[in-house]
Amino acid sequence: MGTSLYGIGLSALNAAQLGLATAGHNIANANTPGYSRQRTEQANALPLQTGAGYVGQGTRVVTIQRVYEQYAANQVLQSTALSASYGAYSTALSQIDNLLADSSAGLAPGLQDYFSGVQNVANHPSDSAARTALLASGQALAARFHLLDGQLSDLRSGVNAQIDASVGAINGYARQIAQLNQRILVAQGAGGGQPPNDLLDQRDQLVARLNGQVSATVVRESDGSYNVFVGSGQPLVIASQSYALSSVADPTDPSRKTVALATAGNSVLLPEASLTGGQLGGMLAFRNEALEPARNELGRVAIAVATGINNQQSLGQDLTGALGSAFFTLPPPQVVPNTLNTGTAQMTGTIAGGNALTASDYRLAFTGPNYTLTRLSDNVQQTITPVALGAGVTVDGFTLTLTAGAAAAGDAFLIRPTAQGAAGIDVALSDPARIAAAAPIRAAAGAANLGSGIISAGAVNGPAPPNANLQQPVTLTFTGAGTYDVNGTGTGNPTGVAYTAGTTITYNGWTVSLNGAPQAGDTFTIVPNTAGSGDNRNALLMAGLETQKTVANGTATYQSAYAQLVASIGIQTADAQNMQAAEEAALMQATQLQQSVSGVNLDEEAANLMRYQQAYQAAGKVMQIADSLFKTLLDLGR
Repeated sequence: MGTSLYGIGLSALNAAQLGLATAGHNIANANTPGYSRQRTEQANALPLQTGAGYVGQGTRVVTIQRVYEQYAANQVLQSTALSASYGAYSTALSQIDNLLADSSAGLAPGLQDYFSGVQNVANHPSDSAARTALLASGQALAARFHLLDGQLSDLRSGVNAQIDASVGAINGYARQIAQLNQRILVAQGAGGGQPPNDLLDQRDQLVARLNGQVSATVVRESDGSYNVFVGSGQPLVIASQSYALSSVADPTDPSRKTVALATAGNSVLLPEASLTGGQLGGMLAFRNEALEPARNELGRVAIAVATGINNQQSLGQDLTGALGSAFFTLPPPQVVPNTLNTGTAQMTGTIAGGNALTASDYRLAFTGPNYTLTRLSDNVQQTITPVALGAGVTVDGFTLTLTAGAAAAGDAFLIRPTAQGAAGIDVALSDPARIAAAAPIRAAAGAANLGSGIISAGAVNGPAPPNANLQQPVTLTFTGAGTYDVNGTGTGNPTGVAYTAGTTITYNGWTVSLNGAPQAGDTFTIVPNTAGSGDNRNALLMAGLETQKTVANGTATYQSAYAQLVASIGIQTADAQNMQAAEEAALMQATQLQQSVSGVNLDEEAANLMRYQQAYQAAGKVMQIADSLFKTLLDLGR
């Protein structure tokens, strides 16, 4: 009786002791990240059969179980990945928004100052100070483009650095998870299948940190190990084996970093669209959805300004009497061959028209026998033959030409028509006298005219370049009150042309208008402008470009195109901030749900300490009574 009672008390004492240790362990780790509270699971010991029935033999601790709810844990992982992704995306996007929308550092003030300078030259075409100021404002505008593009380029470099950092962190977590998989298996084997709770918590915490870098899928095996996958199912951890990601130069554009997975001695590029969530997913999305489009759009505005001004310059005349030369220089489209190309084809690009340019990049791929050109913004494709490409193919405002060699099947080229526009724009003129404020032709009525005919000063017709015979002298001679003959080089010299007051006459790339009633013998001449120092006709046309819709196929002005860029970035930023706030709230709710199940409640643990203390004391009393009974039996035997 005493021995049996002693064993029962001892089992109760052991159970209470383990309960005290577990409660103390919970209290000690109440603030440990990723810790799940533990509890002892007790069961009654097998009873002993006696003639009077089954007599209980005390208790036993079956296991020490961590309180863990898989659904809540999965919600935390998912929210962690999304919150980190939108946080990185929103933070980076805010930098672009602040940069472009800045009232002093943005582009809008630079455009206003430049066209104010153009208008000042139009008002004072012979004033060297006004011309010098226009060159200075052009240089300031180019510098502003350079500044904005430089900031965007710095952000691009920052994305590359973040990819490097995220890949390093992901690899570190993967190695530790694989090591913990092995340690957990060993611990379970040594413990007779009992769960090593603290190691399990450490592994789950590493998985949570991994999801802070990139969304990962966890598959739990029957032996308790984790298999972890990223992207579209690429393995990162399989049991005790981890696989390394690497940040590598993108074959389509070596200036960009992308992510590859090393498996079986090979390095496989992971599609960026599949790497979602976490810091890595957020930065990749930022680069592809916001940064690159913004840089392209800024470049498109720069090219549109440069081509518009240059074209109008070429239709004017400077103070030296020469036709205008380019005011701005601008870079050609980027044509980047894929580093995996095996053929010898070489491509070049030129800007054909700033008005028709889009802000998209393009991919030219050779599949044999023809090329396929894909506009990446909407995946619109067109087929181009090698012969046509050799002669030059114009698409969306740029011309692409195969200049040498031949492509092999699978070869590809990335074409970026506007990416370098803001970085490459610069002022080509250094002499203020070379600003073409005047028109290169002038019309006048003959001094001996008898009629009331009046001819306009004349305007040069676009587009650039001007007609080869633009400055060849032309004479209009009226053979009667209602007809005239044309005499000049390159016009075809039509005769007997019917005249109506207010009619416009277009030859050799210029247009004049005639009004009034000329008489037979009256003449009108259109000749080179030899005294154009006070002429402002071309400068007025140049100033008018500010309000003309010369961007995006005639749908936007320079200012409105830039305003659309600023508005687009602002909307994206607001959306990202809203999503970040929503995901942070979702993460908080998921964490609270998880903590309500797995978190340590200090009040509850304090109560457990008292309960187990009382149980320990009661078990000691049982053992004391058993000891007293045993001693009584010994005394009876003496």
